[in-house]
Parts: sequence; C-alpha cells; structure tokens
Amino acid sequence: MTIVVAAVAAYANTFRVPFHFDDVASIADNPTIRQLWPLSGPLSPPAGWGFTVSGRPILNLTLAINYAISGPNVWSYHAFNLLIHTLAGLALFGIVRRTLLRPALAARFRSSALPVAWAIAALWTLHPLQTESVTYLVQRAESLMGLFFLLTLYAFIRGVDSSQPWRWWTVSFLACLLGVGTKEVTALAPFLILLYDRTFVSGGFAAAWQRHRWPLLLLAATWVPLAILLAETGGNRGGTVGFDIGVSWTGYWLTQFEAITRYVGLVVWPHPSVFDYGKISPPALAAAAGWSVPVLVLVGATVVALWRAPIVGFCGAWFFALLAPTSVVPGALQMIVEHRLYLSLAGAVALALGAAARWWPPRTFLVASAVLALAAGVMTVRRNAVYGDERRLWEDTLAKRPDNARAHSNLGLILYRSERLDEAIAHYRESLRLDASDAHVHYNLGLAWMKTGRLAEAVAPLTEAVRILPYYFNAQLNLGIVLMKLDRAQEAVPHFAAAIRYDPAPAEAQFQLGVALAALGRWTEAIEHYALAVQGDPQHAEAQSNWGVALLQTNSMPAAIEHFTAALHLRPGWPAAHFNLAQALARSGRTDEALAQYAEVIRLDPAHADAHLNLGIALAQTGKLTDGIAQLEQAVRLRPDAPETHTNLALALLDAKRSAEALAHYETALRLRPADPRVHYNVGYALLVAGRWPEARARFEDALKIDPGFTAARAMLEKLPATPR
Repeated sequence: MTIVVAAVAAYANTFRVPFHFDDVASIADNPTIRQLWPLSGPLSPPAGWGFTVSGRPILNLTLAINYAISGPNVWSYHAFNLLIHTLAGLALFGIVRRTLLRPALAARFRSSALPVAWAIAALWTLHPLQTESVTYLVQRAESLMGLFFLLTLYAFIRGVDSSQPWRWWTVSFLACLLGVGTKEVTALAPFLILLYDRTFVSGGFAAAWQRHRWPLLLLAATWVPLAILLAETGGNRGGTVGFDIGVSWTGYWLTQFEAITRYVGLVVWPHPSVFDYGKISPPALAAAAGWSVPVLVLVGATVVALWRAPIVGFCGAWFFALLAPTSVVPGALQMIVEHRLYLSLAGAVALALGAAARWWPPRTFLVASAVLALAAGVMTVRRNAVYGDERRLWEDTLAKRPDNARAHSNLGLILYRSERLDEAIAHYRESLRLDASDAHVHYNLGLAWMKTGRLAEAVAPLTEAVRILPYYFNAQLNLGIVLMKLDRAQEAVPHFAAAIRYDPAPAEAQFQLGVALAALGRWTEAIEHYALAVQGDPQHAEAQSNWGVALLQTNSMPAAIEHFTAALHLRPGWPAAHFNLAQALARSGRTDEALAQYAEVIRLDPAHADAHLNLGIALAQTGKLTDGIAQLEQAVRLRPDAPETHTNLALALLDAKRSAEALAHYETALRLRPADPRVHYNVGYALLVAGRWPEARARFEDALKIDPGFTAARAMLEKLPATPR
C-alpha cells in the first residue's frame, strides 16, 4: 500500500502536464485512436511514419481508451500512465519477494524478504529517472512494456511454484504477447526468464531447459507476431530505427559507450536529467575509448559474475541486456534516452539494495532505504514540475545541452505559437546551423517567414524541406501557397500536385491546385480540382465559390449560380460570394436579383468598391441614373486611383447630360492610365459631345497611335471633319 501512496504523491503534480514532442503525432494528431470500436482501428496504428505507436497496436489501443474517456484532455492519459507504473512497481515487489524466498537466498533473507522487496520496489518506483517513462505520455511505450515484461516473469515464477503451473504459464505467455504488441524489447523476455530459471530455480541452463522448455518455447513463440509487426513498419519503424536508415552501424555503436556510461551515472546520481540529448555525432576513436573503459569493465565484471556469482551476474545481465536492443540497433534521432532505463533500473536497484541488506543491520537498512526513497520521491516531484510547462522543459534541455538542434527547434515552435516570431526564427536558424538535415525545422522556419510576411525568405527553407522529404505534404502545400502569393503560379502547380499525391486527406491541396490553375487561365482543369476539393470536404465554402468563379469564366451561368448559392449556404453573409452571385445573375439577365445581391454586399461591407461600381452600372443601365450615379460616385470615393470607376461614372454622367463632369472624370481616368487606347477614345467622345472637335480628334488619333487596329477610333476620325464647321 505504501508503494501506491508514494507513487501517487510523487506524480500528483503531473495530471495537467500537456502533450510534449512526440505526443503530438502519436496522440493529439493520431487518427487511429479517435474511435475505440471496431478494435481494428486502434489496433492498426500508423505504420510507415516512424511514430512512437508505429508497429505497437497494444500501446495504440490504450491511447484509444484514453481518447474515449477524455478526448484530447490529458488527465486520463496521466492517470493511466501512473496506474501502469504503480502496477509495475507492485509486480516488481512480488518478483523480488518471491525471489528472496527461493532456496538460493532464503537462508539470508527469509525474515527480511518483505522489507527488502519493499525497499527495492519503492526506490525503483520513485527514482526520478522514471519520470520520462511516466510523465512524458507517449513513453507509456516503455512503462507499459515494463509492466508486461514484469508480469511475464512474475507469472512464470508463480507457475514454477504452482501445482497447476500451466495456468500461470498461460498468463505469462499472454503478458509476453501483449508486451511484444507494446514495444520490441519484450523479445528479450524468454532469454532473461531462462537466465532467471538457471540462477534462482534450476541451478543450471541444462536443468532449466529440461524442466521448463515448453513454457520457454511458448514465450519464444511471441517472436512470430513481433516479426509481423516489425515487417508492417518496413522492418525499420518507418526509417527511424534499424540498419538501413542512413546511420552508420559503427558510428552509432561508438556513441553508445557514452550513453551507457551516462546511464550508470544517472542510476547512482540522477542529475542532471535531460529530456532530450539530441543527435550525437560519432566520437573520435580516442574519445570513444575513454567512454568505453567503464562500460567494458562493468560488462566484463557481469560476464565473470554470471559464472562465479550468478545472482550478482543476473542483476548485471538484466541491466545490460535490456539496454542492448537500443544500444545495438541504430536509431536515427536518439542516441541517449533516459526512458530506456525504465526496466533496466530494476537490476541496478536490486543489486545495490540487496547488497546493503546483506551487510547492514535490518533497522539501519530500512531507515536508510526509506530516506533514500523519500529523497528520490522529492527529486521526482521537482523533475515533474519541469514537465508542467513546455517552454520550461525545452529551456531546461537547452541549459544542459546547448548544442541540441532539436531543442532549439522545439523551443522555436513554442515561441512561434506565442507570436514571438523573431525569437522563433532565431532558434530555427540555430537549429539548422547545428543540424541542417531535419526537414521539419526547414518547414517551421518557412512558416515563420510566411507569418512575418517575408514570403521571399520562406521559399528557400520550404524548398529544402521538400527536397529532404518529398512526401512532406504540408511543406509541398505551403510552398505552393507562398509561390502563389509571389505570383509564381506556374511553379506552384507541381507542389500542389505533390501535396495531393502524398496527402491522406487532400481537399485543401485540391483547392489550392484549382486556384493555381485558375490563375493560369486553365479554367476547365481548375473546375476539376475544385470539384475534388468539395468531394473531399463538402463544407469547403471557398472551393464552392471558386468553382462558381471558374464556371462564370466558362459562361456556365446556371451552374455558377448553383455553386455560389451553395457557398452562401455554408457561409451565410459572405460578401465575396454575394458579389460573385450578383455577377452571375446579371449575366444571366436576372437583373432584379443581381441588384438585390449587390445591395446585400454593400450592406455587409459598405467599403466594397466593386459592389458599388457594379450596382451603379446596373442601375444606370436600367434607367435609374440618379441612383446609379450615386453608387458610382461612392465607388470613386472608395477607389479614386482606379480608372474604371472614373470611366463608368463619366459614362453615366454623359447619359445624364452632365458632360462637363463626365469629361473631368474621363480626364482623370486618362491621367491614371495614359497608355490605354480605350481611355483616350472615351475622352475623345466626351470632348466630341462637348463640341470640342479638335481636341476630340487629337484623342482619337492618340488612341490609334497606341493601337493602330482600334477600328472605333478610326471610324470616329473618318466621320469628323478636318476642321471645325
């Protein structure tokens, strides 16, 4: 009971710790945990992206259970992690107590088995090294695997002592099976249980095999589903772990001497604890040799002890064997990771406290163990407090590992979300200086440049992101968007096409490709992609509206009206959709409806100059000159530098016999657009109406100089006399 209370006290301050780092991809953005039923969904985690849940269906299923309980709220995930860790501590307590009562140790520990088992389990449970496997939510992979591994051993031990052993051995097999569905390290269970059998039960490997070959073979049978799960992730967990991920075998192995030396040091003195050590370059042979000395000494001592002092050897073998898979098989991103010690720590704690119990008086041992466990618990509480704030966690990481490119990147992301863009950009750039191989950092830098409005700077990092990871669909999509904003539609098209090719839900990419094709005047192709965007996302109002615009361009008025109406159904009160609908209605001859739509645009957005312009034109054409002129004058006030507003107002003023005012607006239009032959023609016409024929002739002549094929201007010149009559 005290182990449970102590665990709850140590982790009580974690229930509001937010999602961190890999939690986002494996939990917050994981679509396979959104529905608990049918089980085929959560039991099929994303396989090819190297997520923590990839190839680990049992882990994914437990996250789906949490999502069913609390959705994205973190409290249930933390409660579940704490439950797993507490149960693992109790399982370890049971294993140690029963082991101390076995013949090999009973003579010394029969009377103290309970307090010694409590001390070992309590210190293991409260040790601050465990925080990464408990408080960092996605590392449930480690703690849940640890629980299943310990239950596998516990049930095997119970089977050895039972009159009906196969009941317990079946439980052992099922626990091992669940373990391989949680994390691959469970593959070591048959080996370590055989070693346990040899050390504490049968007295030798031959005897252990003779007595318990069938339960051991049953455990080994779990390697078959494990192999299947590994194959589903490409045999290398989506390119993140294995021998074909671009990481040198020997280079990785050289980093592991430092890793294991640090692990041993943290077991004894768990400070400084580092959330993420970052990518470590392989050391020079001389440096690796220095790190290798303590490792080789300890491994050599373990090998010797396996034969001369089997119990000591078992504890050492437990520690090193459980580290072996991650120390031997290269990982692309993580060379030193503290959560790998979760289960290994039990061997070191058992060896240290077992030796202390052997030589210290019982009361001294118990008091010392309680003080040590209390100190460990206090350190765990303090360490958990660091996890409580994402920014604090990464700043703590950088304080301890200032050359950690990934820490700079993640701190940059936090600052980006807080709108501290200049600081975010500085961290992204420092991250890339340290390690330019991460496509996600290039992408994030590109997004930051986009948000600051410096689009030209965004092109290079986004281009590099898609060069490194061509299937990075968000980078492809945003690169296309930036190019569109820079009026480089032709270059944007292949990036939108790539986003569609790789995007599992490409509605937005289809829409953006339609926009790019429309900008190039490829209206028929644009229509196809707008249709696909709406098919992928029926609530995409912009796609409906743009689809209507493309239909407008191809003179498909009834269909255009249908899509503008659909856009307004999805987004009522959208001025742009009302305006486009008005244009389609006007071109369909439905003038009264068009007038109503233009009026609605102006009601929603009184500063919509084009709505005032088009409404004014329509009113003037229907004979409502006074109202039309009022709208056109408002268009001029809103857009005084637009020649078309002055031209259309001038035309209406001419119809109203206000030729002097009309001429003034035509001359303004000419000043704004002196190279437009039509404007020269309009000024000439206004001058003609005013009886100023020589000036009119000059304007018509200027129009022909600019455009010799301007037949209307030529015709006017032919009608005008050479001199005034």
